[in-house]
Amino acid sequence: MVEGIALEIQGLTKSYGRVRALRGIDLEVRRGEIFGFLGPNGAGKTTTIRCILDLIRPDGGAIRVLGIDPQAAPVAVRGRAGYLPGELQMEDNMTAERQLRYLDDLRGRAADWDHVRRLAERLELDLKRPIKNLSKGNKQKVGVVQALMHRPELLLMDEPTAGLDPLMQQEVLDMLREAKAGGATVFFCSHIMSEVEEVADRVAIIRLGRIVEVAETQSLIARALRRATVRFKEPVDSSALVDLPGVQLLSQDDSTSVTLQVEGDMDALIKTLAGLPVRDLETVRPSLEEVFLAYYKDDRNHEEVR
Repeated sequence: MVEGIALEIQGLTKSYGRVRALRGIDLEVRRGEIFGFLGPNGAGKTTTIRCILDLIRPDGGAIRVLGIDPQAAPVAVRGRAGYLPGELQMEDNMTAERQLRYLDDLRGRAADWDHVRRLAERLELDLKRPIKNLSKGNKQKVGVVQALMHRPELLLMDEPTAGLDPLMQQEVLDMLREAKAGGATVFFCSHIMSEVEEVADRVAIIRLGRIVEVAETQSLIARALRRATVRFKEPVDSSALVDLPGVQLLSQDDSTSVTLQVEGDMDALIKTLAGLPVRDLETVRPSLEEVFLAYYKDDRNHEEVR
């Protein structure tokens, strides 16, 4: 394993019968970063996480988790990782605390219970209530606590804020930041693009079982298409703008207002506008969601897996 890499995946493949879930994934996640793993339902996100933890066996490829082959030493990997599955199964008749203590016993009693109680307090989780009496959101809180309670080196979180209200979503994101600050690596899937954009250092986009993009979050957004609306003090010839590399005219209003689509950075456009009588300039950057959807706009009726 390369030093400084927490998670290394090479040529990972997995099929369920005729459905090809993973089609040769290559991925590296650095130690101490928050890494967002993005894709729609059926793209292969959950399958990837399950292979990482050796919960299912891939058909081919290699995985190293914290320097360990999970197929050779799955217990060692799971002992150093915290995992929140998308569908956490718990014993309904146990209280939240008893469920957490049971999971802690399986890990060799690695949790600090003062830390567990602080996590529960921050999430406003009543540890004395039976699981069967908890709402979906409170069950999710139990899942978050069990993933974090033993201060793992690697967090694998599948939709960590699902079912939570906005305040609790922010609290969970704060916990992920704090885990990173403490030296942990965070690998998480999410459908909420705003939270990925807020906390992830880098993201990977998976499409039909293949990684189609890996980039720093902000650079991925910055190099995507933008819309720029320019209003002039007097009519101008907009041909100098349209002729710029990466610039396309979307609309024009009486030669005093133009709306442009700009691919890449804005440097050439700004320099050209400096020589024109500009009254106002308005730019709109795409969100991470718009970037993400651009990769999927042509998908129709593709095979779906988890």
